[in-house]
This record gives sequence, structure tokens and C-alpha cells, in this order.
Amino acid sequence: MTRYLDESDIMMVEEGFTTRDLLENLLLEVSQAGSQEAFFVADLEDVVKKHLHLLKALPRIKPFYALKCNRSKGVVQMLAGLGAGFGCASKAEMALVKSIGVPPDRIICTSPCKQISLIRYAASQGVQLMTFDNEVELSKVARSHPSARMILCLATDDSRSSTCMSMKYGATLKVCRHLLETAKEMNVEVVGISFHIGSSCADPQLFTQSIADARLVFEMGAELGYKMHLLDIGGGFPGAEESRGRFEETAAVVSSALDLYFPEGCGVEVIAELGRYYVDSAFTLAVNIVAKKEVPLDQPGSDDEDPGGRKSFVYHLNDGVYGSFSSVIFNNVCPIPILHKKPSPDLPLHSSSFWGPTGDGLDCIADGMELPELHPGDWLIFENMGAHTMPAPSALSGAQQAQIYYTMSRMAWEAVQLLQGKLLHAEEEDRESTCTPLSCGWEITDTLCVAPVFTPASIM
Repeated sequence: MTRYLDESDIMMVEEGFTTRDLLENLLLEVSQAGSQEAFFVADLEDVVKKHLHLLKALPRIKPFYALKCNRSKGVVQMLAGLGAGFGCASKAEMALVKSIGVPPDRIICTSPCKQISLIRYAASQGVQLMTFDNEVELSKVARSHPSARMILCLATDDSRSSTCMSMKYGATLKVCRHLLETAKEMNVEVVGISFHIGSSCADPQLFTQSIADARLVFEMGAELGYKMHLLDIGGGFPGAEESRGRFEETAAVVSSALDLYFPEGCGVEVIAELGRYYVDSAFTLAVNIVAKKEVPLDQPGSDDEDPGGRKSFVYHLNDGVYGSFSSVIFNNVCPIPILHKKPSPDLPLHSSSFWGPTGDGLDCIADGMELPELHPGDWLIFENMGAHTMPAPSALSGAQQAQIYYTMSRMAWEAVQLLQGKLLHAEEEDRESTCTPLSCGWEITDTLCVAPVFTPASIM
């Protein structure tokens, strides 16, 4: 049985009460308590809206959540309750979704290059869907998990994405026939094709080419006697709120390509593995300045040849790239801080850089920012911090993962209960009165009169 989030796990807020409002209250509380630890506010309502928006924009696609992006338990529980599947790249990720009660037919072992221990663990948990892109992987699976159902991972053109993976993962079209023939010889079943065009792809047309390539490999498989029935289009959908227009464009391109190469009724189920899309805009991080140093502008390495009264400051924060700012390494981003204390517009601006708490020279969060002078104890707020911001604690960071405060409005919570089937009335006449106020008061979707739980059909 799926272990849904309980109401006690979430900070309920009134309709119209924003994440920033809650953040202000929390900052007041932690300051009064003398705490200066970094923390997240996670807006689960945003996650649910993204889920339903995806179902509306691409009704043929069954969403799977990629845990490698953010494996916070609240997000996993919420999406599990809404019927999403899960892409797991490690034993820890698989164990997490299993502990929540997700059935094995809603789990894919997504790493194309797996340790044998992971393959055996997946077999022991009844997880059969796995990806591969080489002969060595086929050989390992044939020995350790012969009943596995394999998905051939294709290389893509990810040159327009913020994170390029095709140098590391994916088989080219030239080798696909050979891999399918090898799988046949090893008596390994291949049930589908997958690809991933990379994070935050700037060119939606790359989906069209990748879907066309997948069609070619489906035809190769048919010639060899395979009856493949699964297409995994990976991720690459933008997650930040300001990218909403780009999401609509991407969804239109994907829908047209699927209609052309995998039309409805062709017997192929389509799934997507989404990470950043779900969580990027849902998480806001609050960090504290713990130390400050003024750096002479004539110090070696300074870019300022004419100071003109300007100063240069180095600030050390209580979180860094080995913690909640790991996206700096993973995605090459430069986080932009929002100052909690609004400065006077007349204050001069100074060159500012932000560093994490370690002594490591790579623990640089942001550099060269023009900001008024700040002080130890000041709070900084970073938005769009849901993707690749929760790595496992390392010995180098020496710190625990930042605490997460989950939040959503009361009306959104009741809508989720409705979607999960917990508040459905048995009598048909109650259906209209139950759905109307929720859909009017909470713009999750045009109407909440939908099936109580979106559960992917069996893809086994």
C-alpha cells in the first residue's frame, strides 16, 4: 500500500499565502530561536500543478519521476500518491520508493551502466524494467537478472541542453541492430527504446529527431522478431516558472512527433522521465552569512583597475556546492541571491562573492556580483532550487542536509485527497458539488473532475 503524505507532514497555509510569506515567518521563528541553519521551503502545490499540467498538455504520456534530480521524501510520496512511476539509478533510490509502497511495475532501473549488486537488488525487489546501451550490460543482466525486460537507450543530439549526457550514455543508430541481435542471442527480452535529450533543452525540435530515430529502431526490432511496446522520451522539459511558454512549445512539438511516428492505437505506450520539470521552481533555499572579509581591490586576481571608492567583499555561507548548491557543479548555474533585508537604493554597490563553509577552493557559489555591503547574520534567499540540490551528505561538507519545510494550501491539500480517492463520495449526485468549489478556487487544472488516481497502465 502506498504511504501517502500525512497532513501532519505539511505546513498548511491559507489560499493566497505565498511561499515567500511562509519563508518570512520561518525566518522570524529561526532567528528568535537563535538558529542560523540553512533550510528549504518546498511548495508541494507547485509539484501537483506541474503533474496535472503535464497530463493535460500530453495526455498520452505516463509520467515517471527521475529521483536523481531530487529524492526528498515528501516529493516522492506526493507523486507516488498521484500515481507517477519512478526512474531509479541506484539501490538507495529504489529502496526509497519501495519503502513508500510503490509497486515494482512502476519502477525503472534507469542507469545504462549498473553494478551487478544493483541488478541483483532490482531482481530481488521484482523490478524488471532496465535500460542498457552496450553488450557488457546485456551480459551482466543475462547472468544476474535473466527475467529483466530491457529498454535500449539511444544517443541523442543534446548540444542545446544545459547538461549533455550522450558522451557518457546512449547507443548510436549504427550499433543498435548489433545490440538487438546480441540480446536475441543471449535470450534477453528487449521491450522498448529510450532517449534523453538533456536538461532544459533549448531546442524542442530535437525531440522530433529523437522520436524519429526511435521509430527506426522499433522497425529494426520488428525485423528481428521483437514486439517492442514502450517508448521512453526521457526529460528535458523546463521547470522554472518563467519557462512556462517554452514548456507549451516543447509539449506541442512532442505531441506532433508522437502523432507522426507513434500514432495513437499503434500499441506503443509512451512514458517520460521528468526531474527538473517537477521540482525546480518548487524549492526555495534560505542561507545565512557566517563570515565576511574585505578584499583589497589591488589584490592579485582583482578585475577592478579603477576602484573609485568601491570595495570587494568575500562572504562565507552556511551551505555550499557540496550541499544545497551542488547545482553549481551539476548544471553550471550561477545562483542569484535575493536579499532578505531590503537595502536602501542609495547604498553603494560592491563586488561580492559567495563561498561555502568548506576550505575547498572549488566551494565557490557565485562571484563578481554587484551588491550593497552585507553582514554576518544576514539571510539570503535563492529561488528555483529544486534540481540537484540534495546530494548525499559528504565527509567534505561536514554538514547535514538542509531541513525541508513542506507546504501547500488547504484547498490544494483537499484537492489532492480528492485525486487520490480519499474524499470521493459514493453517490453520483455528490460529484458535481464536490468538484466545483475546488476547481473554481484552485487553478490546478480546468476541472478537478478527473479519475481519482492517475495510475500508469502495466508496462510489463
